[in-house]
Amino acid sequence: MIKGLAISTVWVLDQDRAKEFYTEKLGLEVRTDMTMGEGGMRWLTVGAKDQPDVELTLAVPGPPMVDPESAEAIKKLVAKGVLGPGVLTTDDIHGDYEKLKARGVEFLQEPQERPYGTEAIFRDDSGNWFSFTQRREGGLDFDKEWAC
Repeated sequence: MIKGLAISTVWVLDQDRAKEFYTEKLGLEVRTDMTMGEGGMRWLTVGAKDQPDVELTLAVPGPPMVDPESAEAIKKLVAKGVLGPGVLTTDDIHGDYEKLKARGVEFLQEPQERPYGTEAIFRDDSGNWFSFTQRREGGLDFDKEWAC
């Protein structure tokens, strides 16, 4: 049976640039950086130091994962900034927001209270946006405004 999520793909436009962004700006660590097979694709994964069982694959759209036509469509969506791969969590949203901002991370939204916690929104170097959230203790607070 399924035990949990191990690896999730984040489509990026340039793996070297993404590696630098995710490690130097966000503080994630490289888990794997290798070429699979002769002339094969680059397998680049990163993850949070304290969460060894979860990795993000930083992949450029293309074969063998997707066909060339689909790869171009994905690249356009990434560059346009319409893809939001997920939520990254913290236990100090205000302090970490300031640290990441000082490292050059582009925030689309400063920390705001939500029913699920305090959330900021940032963009990676390819255009993907992430929710950066400190979860609310005690569950959802339905008195807080849901906003998009």
